[in-house]
Amino acid sequence: MTKLEKNIKRVKKMDKDFYNKSSADSLGWTPEWFGCKEFDHELVKSVQNWQRKNSLKADGLVGPMTYRRIWTERESKISSYKPVSRSYSGNNKNIVHNGKFIPIEWQKVILWDEPEGFSANKGCYTDYSGQPDRKPTMFVNHWDVCLSSESCATVLNRRGISVHFLIDNDGTIFQMLDTQHKAWHAGIPRYEGGNEKGIGVEISNAYYPKYQDWYVKNGFGERPLQSHGYVHGKTLEPFLDFYPVQLDALKALWKAIHIGIGIPLAYPKDDQGNIKTGVHKDCERGKFHGFCNHYNFIKTKIDCAGLDLPALLEDVSKTPIYCADK
Repeated sequence: MTKLEKNIKRVKKMDKDFYNKSSADSLGWTPEWFGCKEFDHELVKSVQNWQRKNSLKADGLVGPMTYRRIWTERESKISSYKPVSRSYSGNNKNIVHNGKFIPIEWQKVILWDEPEGFSANKGCYTDYSGQPDRKPTMFVNHWDVCLSSESCATVLNRRGISVHFLIDNDGTIFQMLDTQHKAWHAGIPRYEGGNEKGIGVEISNAYYPKYQDWYVKNGFGERPLQSHGYVHGKTLEPFLDFYPVQLDALKALWKAIHIGIGIPLAYPKDDQGNIKTGVHKDCERGKFHGFCNHYNFIKTKIDCAGLDLPALLEDVSKTPIYCADK
């Protein structure tokens, strides 16, 4: 190995150490999470080993994906999880757009300014207070790969990103942010349309079947297992699916958004008129009008594979007080 090659290798190692230290300062993790004491080459190797065991790219860097995965794994090992007893004040529930209430036919709704609510930190979204109505045109579905909405809210704020809504394991809808503001949840390197024109929800679901025991142990019951998730031209390995109550909450939220904001009950289609299970150009560029999934924006995302948008949107269209698309 030449002197230049040795220097390049040393710089790359130093860069990884620096990256991990910066990541830890930002996200709040420590080398002990990976069985190490310092930000050094041993930590990089330990991270790589952990990444390989969890089918992640073994680059030794604790980026957003690695952080989210190890956060959830650590959460699952908490033996004394205490289910939350929530209070839902009033009979008339609402969500908020541009400071105005929009009725929603769902009793389990908690806003960011209520005692049990979660809010997006300042600096994690674009504040459009006092600006003309943002007029969102699309709604983007995500799953959070976390064990609860509380955990998801923590991860989002630590990562410096945001989403408007969370749906917890029991079907509680949390609004973290007025939908007038631009949340940072569906942007991609070339386009910002998903953020600029979108409203986003993170549906709680740890995804990996190894967490099924955690849900049962903590009183939520078994999650359905999704074995037909198809995205970007391939069928995924079986994974945990959403609880029925979460899908009911999602439909109630879609209906409120449709009636209150005017997003049409449409979904991305391929050339044959079927649901698009990959990147959709109009979603990618912020030109789509309707309800879509995160995978419609970029090939590296698979959420929410298996979510039957056509059937669920059909259910919404048949419910009472249906408002026809304008």
